[in-house]
Amino acid sequence: MKRYRVVHTTGFNYSGRVVTSYNEARMLPARDDTQLVFAGRLEINPSGSSHEYPDYFGTRTVFFEVLEPHNELTITSTSLVEVRLNDRNTATANAEFSWDDLPDAIRSSLSLTDGVANTRRTAPPAELAKVAKKHAADLGPFDTALALMKFIHAKMTYLHGETGVHSVATEAWSKKLGVCQDFTHLALGALRSVGIPARYVSGYLHPSIDPEVGLKVVGESHAWVEFFAGSWVAFDPTNDVFIEDRHIVVARGRDYDDVAPLRGVYAGSTNSELFVSVEITREA
Repeated sequence: MKRYRVVHTTGFNYSGRVVTSYNEARMLPARDDTQLVFAGRLEINPSGSSHEYPDYFGTRTVFFEVLEPHNELTITSTSLVEVRLNDRNTATANAEFSWDDLPDAIRSSLSLTDGVANTRRTAPPAELAKVAKKHAADLGPFDTALALMKFIHAKMTYLHGETGVHSVATEAWSKKLGVCQDFTHLALGALRSVGIPARYVSGYLHPSIDPEVGLKVVGESHAWVEFFAGSWVAFDPTNDVFIEDRHIVVARGRDYDDVAPLRGVYAGSTNSELFVSVEITREA
């Protein structure tokens, strides 16, 4: 087990005065069997009324409105989280779970049903779908999922600036370049194309494999995959690893659109510039 303090700051600088804004933030770590959240708070500046609720996928979501004029909006999430690696589904999936078992499992669970259909973001390129079909003909669901994500990891190169927040899987594949969002969308598309339920997970990643206690470092928002093969299994296709005790879960959904850390609408200035920073400190 490892305990982390995470400070995630994001917001917008506006070119002029904003009169009002209405927003949703998904920046608080999830409470589940894999991680214990000791503390988590959201600070909004300028302040306004807010309300926390679980969204359709169970993500902690804070709706807030700012009704006073402002030139900058800043949201800071500060959390203390303990990650429990032993409770995470890594290589413990049922290897005997077969393609014949999938239909009944999907019919019995809404979360699996939601993870079967591809979206505009995740629709896979024809080449990748062909590879997925070939693997599925030779392997079971669990081994197919791993083989596909390792294939994507081998073919793709991690590089900032070649894709953007609005990019889709086919765009990243055409360049064979992208960031964790692109790796995850490609993996989701490949898995779903052969009927394996899968979901997008967003959160934070400590950059060190063995973080030093007490050392504050620049962290990053990150994305990975959970797929179903008798149980939910979490895998990071960007780094080609099962989820470790340096991954902190925030949100789950069908693709990035369901988990965006901050989105909203505002009245006033027409131009805005996003800023983001993440600091992670291992506490224990």
